Amino acid sequence: TKMLTKQLRELEEDGVIKRTIYPEVPPRVEYRITDFGKTLIPVLEALCNWGANYLGIEDEDASARQCPTKAAKKK
Repeated sequence: TKMLTKQLRELEEDGVIKRTIYPEVPPRVEYRITDFGKTLIPVLEALCNWGANYLGIEDEDASARQCPTKAAKKK
């Protein structure tokens, strides 16, 4: 939990994500990707595709091991 919080705070400081705190009980926090953060999607997709190629994942296996950014686009 401590590492996740640290990484989320760093992403927020870098402008990749935006944190919204809701004054509720229990407290609720929501994270959203910023427009700047969205510019990282092609880089992450390229890295994911490189990893799939490196591991030799075939196209028919891609549906089971899809890059998260591609899966999100289908929704």
